[in-house]
Formats: sequence, structure tokens, C-alpha cells
Amino acid sequence: MEPKRILFACVGNSFRSQIAEGFAKAYAVKGSVEVRSGGTNPSGVVHGAAIRLMKERGIDISRHSSKAIDLAFADQAHAFITLCGPMDEACPARIAKKAIDWNLSDPSWSSEEEQRRIRDTIEEKVKRLLRDWRVLRTDLP
Repeated sequence: MEPKRILFACVGNSFRSQIAEGFAKAYAVKGSVEVRSGGTNPSGVVHGAAIRLMKERGIDISRHSSKAIDLAFADQAHAFITLCGPMDEACPARIAKKAIDWNLSDPSWSSEEEQRRIRDTIEEKVKRLLRDWRVLRTDLP
């Protein structure tokens, strides 16, 4: 079976989309998905709080990099998920039309408590997506 392709997108590709990418890579059955993330205006760095929050879950995203949306990959993705609202002006219409909008507030300047809440929301949404596709690892809590 060909792996499902998931692209997580937001503006800076430094926090929300990095967390989503980390969870999807860690929680999917090995070889069942190809996961990428990208931004419409990449910041160039992964936010330190995102790295710390994922470390709390035992997932290391410290080697991730902030990068632009790969439009060719997005065009072929089975799920193109935006975490910061619609991408109508940032992506070609054919890609923007198939976006699934999770629209979560920007945790960059939030309290740690709010950052954890957003991380946990992303975690549950990623698990739900992988479960729906029947590619969620069965050894997870």
C-alpha cells in the first residue's frame, strides 16, 4: 500500500505545524505515511518552546527545520492541513480548496499552560486523523 501523504501548514512553520509533523511521524505505523510541514512565510527556526513541549511527550523535533510549503507535495497530499486559518491567498486554488482547517491560535506568545493546551489539541487531532486512516500505532496510550 502506498503511504498516505500529509502536509501540515501555517505561516512561520515554527510551532504548530512542527508539533503536528512531530506527532504524525511518531504516532503513525512505520511506512504508512509521509509527513511534511511548511510555512507561507517560514521563520527559519523551530520555536524553542515547541521543541521543549514535544520533549515533554518524548518526541525530539530539535532537528526539524522551518521551511516553505512544498507545493508539489501539497498537490499530491491526501491531507493538506492548515493550522493557522485558510491559505486562500498563499496557495494555488487547487491546493487551498482541499485544505482542512484546524485553525488554532498562535501559541508563540502564549502562557505555557496555553501552549500545552494547543499542543494537546494538535496531538488529539493527529491521532484522530491517523485512526481514521487506520495507521495509528496500537501501542500508544
